[in-house]
Amino acid sequence: MRIIIAGCGKVGYILAEQLNEEGHEITIIDTNEEKVNMVGNLLDVMCIQGNATSYHVQEEAGVKEADLLIAVTNKDEVNLLCCLIARKAGHCQTIARVRDPGYYAEIGFIKEELGLSMAINPELAAAADIARLIQIPSAMEVDTFAKGKVDLVRFRIPKGSAWGGKKIIDASKRVGGNLLICVIERENHQVLIPDGNAVLHEGDYISVIVPPDRMKALFSSIGIESRMIHDVIIAGGGRLAYYLAKQLLQSRIQVRIIENNRARCDELSELLPKAMIIYGDATDTDLLKEEGLESADAFVSLTGVDEENVMLSCYAGRVSKAKIITKITKISYGGIIDSFDVGSIVSPRHLTTELISQYVRCMQNSMGSAVEAVYRMVDNKVEALEFSVKKGAKVLDIPLAEMKLKDNLLLCSIVRRGRIILPSGQDRIQAGDTVIVVTTHKGLDEIEDILA
Repeated sequence: MRIIIAGCGKVGYILAEQLNEEGHEITIIDTNEEKVNMVGNLLDVMCIQGNATSYHVQEEAGVKEADLLIAVTNKDEVNLLCCLIARKAGHCQTIARVRDPGYYAEIGFIKEELGLSMAINPELAAAADIARLIQIPSAMEVDTFAKGKVDLVRFRIPKGSAWGGKKIIDASKRVGGNLLICVIERENHQVLIPDGNAVLHEGDYISVIVPPDRMKALFSSIGIESRMIHDVIIAGGGRLAYYLAKQLLQSRIQVRIIENNRARCDELSELLPKAMIIYGDATDTDLLKEEGLESADAFVSLTGVDEENVMLSCYAGRVSKAKIITKITKISYGGIIDSFDVGSIVSPRHLTTELISQYVRCMQNSMGSAVEAVYRMVDNKVEALEFSVKKGAKVLDIPLAEMKLKDNLLLCSIVRRGRIILPSGQDRIQAGDTVIVVTTHKGLDEIEDILA
């Protein structure tokens, strides 16, 4: 597809890199000459210096032939105007990053009037991600498929676990066999798409599909304490903290927000009357102790400085048994963060690129069995994909045991009329099914691509 990206910040660059790798024809527009030259030197994409809200600049970028324009500049108004011009000039689909809560409260009207295909609020998406982690507090990461019916849950096998040294087939029997381990990550950065004979080790990170009603039994079997979260301390009172607190309060979870800007505290007090807003510095250990960090169920570090968030989370993990969640803004830390005990990591920028990449993948599949969702895992080494299977697909009504699948690929789950099937060799894919696949292969677009 021909894709124009307006804005060459961190999100714009990562999108250009990922979509270029997937074979799309990418054009980037940015007013900053230095950024444009840098991207032009690093990536095989077309770069144009100019204002993306200009019709002539968009015309030079090929908007009349483009399939999609993605506006991810640092200003909502610019993003919306870019999309409006592209829609009128080129009739292409448009995606805008919209962060302001005021705009997002009216996003339905804005989408309809401007003809937006998609609007993304990074902080709102991150808040939903954190809320899921708080609902399943023993998990380090939760990806949701089939409209919330299936969760892919990631966690670490602790030291002394009964699962250490066990084959997957034996470990799964301890919880009734109704689960599927999809990915194993080893400390030496080894990534496995395992079969039932793979041996689990203490310290492994594993990603598991398990029905919600078996979640407690799973964590009990593996030796991970599972408890409900009733109160949360949030460090930082920005947009993400607001969205998260609003969701948690709706679930009747007590929320305390520590914010060092007095005016913002007053604003949050009006917006969130049921939350406790504390004016102070979240890096003050005496204040954290005074506010009950040592007995809190969860601590979420959402300040505007990554290093501060890492430091706060490390401290909270040392003095409490709280569920720890850390916001990381930079996408480029790689494995460095793994050496810190910061609990679950959430990145609004990463979520933004994931959601846009997912939409682009879905756009490609106007025919056949489309990708409905895609999640990149383990530093982009693994993809988890959700396929919606249509009539006429080549994989229909064949026993899975007879199906020749690609190596390093696991068919994890079939959802049929709301029922979750953890597949065996005799199960068959039917038209109308939702199929979830985990693989190290990149760029699978249709269900037939799982075949060798």
